[in-house]
Amino acid sequence: MKPAVRKIVTYVENTLMEGGKAAPRPLRLIGVAAVLDNPWAGRGFTDDLSPEIRAYAPVLGETLTREILAVAGSGEAIEGYGKAAICGTAGEIEHASALIHTLHFGNHYRRAVGAKTYLAFTNLRGGPNTPIMIPLMDKNDEGRRSHYLTVHFQIGDAPGPDELVVALGASIGGRPHHRIGDRYQDLKEVGNLHG
Repeated sequence: MKPAVRKIVTYVENTLMEGGKAAPRPLRLIGVAAVLDNPWAGRGFTDDLSPEIRAYAPVLGETLTREILAVAGSGEAIEGYGKAAICGTAGEIEHASALIHTLHFGNHYRRAVGAKTYLAFTNLRGGPNTPIMIPLMDKNDEGRRSHYLTVHFQIGDAPGPDELVVALGASIGGRPHHRIGDRYQDLKEVGNLHG
């Protein structure tokens, strides 16, 4: 049992200027997405999703990690990272969640970029052209706000009702002209470790 991938889509955005001022370092946002058949579509309610998770998630994790590294140049170049999934309208949100909320998927990317933080995520249901919104955070420091970013793109013909879109996102660099501080400064001011 292997995922039936219809297409892989790559998105790249380079920000050279922000707020009317040249970026001291261009920000590169990257997204890669696989469009695949939903293995649970048309089967009715399925109690145990684990056989497909174990078969599909590692293949998708490895494939998308390889694709995003090819665009970024290396795992070391990637600073911010995240993941997302969209289920077509004939499936459940749980189907989208199943393939990305497992170490069988995420550990490929985590290891490849040498990350210490968890992968930020979104998962939802929608039809063709549903926006893919991948929230990013610094791969080593979840409090570094300069890398709170979103990779945003869509695929005109996906997901179909019986399809899934599974995606990874990355940033090379943070927001140009970052000036809102980091979470740690707030913690010192507020004195609250739970904010």
